[in-house]
This record gives sequence, C-alpha cells and structure tokens, in this order.
Amino acid sequence: MTRASFGYQRDVSITKPAGERTVWQELGTAGKRFVPWWFAVGVVVVLIGLLITKVLENTGFADADAGLDRWLEKQRTPTGETLTHIGTWFGETPTIIGLTAITVVAFRLAFHRWRESVILAICVTGQAVIFLVTTILIDRERPPVHHLDDSPPTSSFPSGHTSAAVALYCGLALILALQVRRTWLKWLCWALVLVPVAVALARLYRGMHHPSDVTASFLNGIACLVIMSTGILHAEWPRKRLSREFA
Repeated sequence: MTRASFGYQRDVSITKPAGERTVWQELGTAGKRFVPWWFAVGVVVVLIGLLITKVLENTGFADADAGLDRWLEKQRTPTGETLTHIGTWFGETPTIIGLTAITVVAFRLAFHRWRESVILAICVTGQAVIFLVTTILIDRERPPVHHLDDSPPTSSFPSGHTSAAVALYCGLALILALQVRRTWLKWLCWALVLVPVAVALARLYRGMHHPSDVTASFLNGIACLVIMSTGILHAEWPRKRLSREFA
C-alpha cells in the first residue's frame, strides 16, 4: 500500500490489486514473445506473395486462382450483393478499429487486468502492419472481373478485410470461450469464427480478391493470434471467470 500526503496533511491511500500487472508489463512481455515470431510470419506472407506474383503468375495456377472469382461473378444476384456488402462491413477498417477499441476497454473493466486487452490489441495491430508492408512489397492486380467495391490503393494480395476479421473475431472467440464453462456458451463464443469466413467469401463474391489472397490473410491473422495466445496466456488465466453465472 502506498500513501500520498498532500499539503493540508490529509493522507490518501492508493491500493493496487495483488498480483495485477500494469499495461506496460503486459506490453513488455508481449513484445519479447511476439515480435520475433511476428517478423517471421511477415516474411512468410511476403514470400508467398512473391511466389504467386513472380513464379506462378503465368502458370495454370493463376488461371485457376481467378476461376472462382469468374464463377462467383456469374452467380451474383441483388440479394447476394446486399448480403456481401454487409459481410464486407464487418471487415472494414473503421469497424475493426472501433470494435477493437470498445473490446479493449470492456475486457479491462471485466477482468480488472490488461492481459486480454493487450492480446487482442496486438493481434489486430500486428496483422495490420504485416498487411501494409506486404501490399507495399507485392504488386498484384485485382481479379479480372467486375468489382462491386471501389478498389483501395493497395495490392490485391493479401486481403486486409479478411486478416483483420480473423485477428479480431477469432481473438474474441478464443478469449470468451476460455471464460465460460457451459457447452452452449462455448459454442456461442466459437460461432464468432464464422464472421471472418463470411468476410472472406464476401470479398471473393464482390470480385475484390483472389482465393489465394484471402488464404494468405487467414494465415496472417491466425498466426498472429496463435503467437500471442501461446506466448501470453498461462495455466492460471482461465480460472478467473467473468462471473459466477457463466460457470
């Protein structure tokens, strides 16, 4: 317990919950365990991009990769376009940033510690950095179909919507599923993994990415999440539940 004495001789006691780590301690631990592996993931994603654009560009792989986009273009309907527009929204940058910020605050208030918040924030941030660097190094055109969305000034490889959705929604699913014991609640939490799948399908349907683009994005997002969860979580963490009603 620390005591702070002010000029008018009034003492104020400031207490810190026993064993609670500060956000800086959590970030320090995350940095030590995350950065080297995160760098390796970035290198792998870039190498995959170079393989696709430099080695396989004029092969049958390229035609097959664009084949699904051409097939989906023929299947488009007004209803499908509306649904995929909604699906895309779940991976939009403002949506990801807003939901991440809200969740970081909510986890801090719910768990009274920073660990879960740091895991989610670094996963989302880490995949975003890999995405941005990769799009700078890899120049790939969008699929040869009509695009239903405006093309952002980035390469088609990889899909930023998909990798961000994987990091955020799969991260939420993992953290929440570890906090509940009832089977139906666990399934409800894990249902969040369907969101990035929907985002990926929406991006393909709308002609914005090749299948290999979204595949690499799943690798990016999942790898960042696995690195963070295995590096920061430990055996005692799941024992502290959100509340008894979930037990």
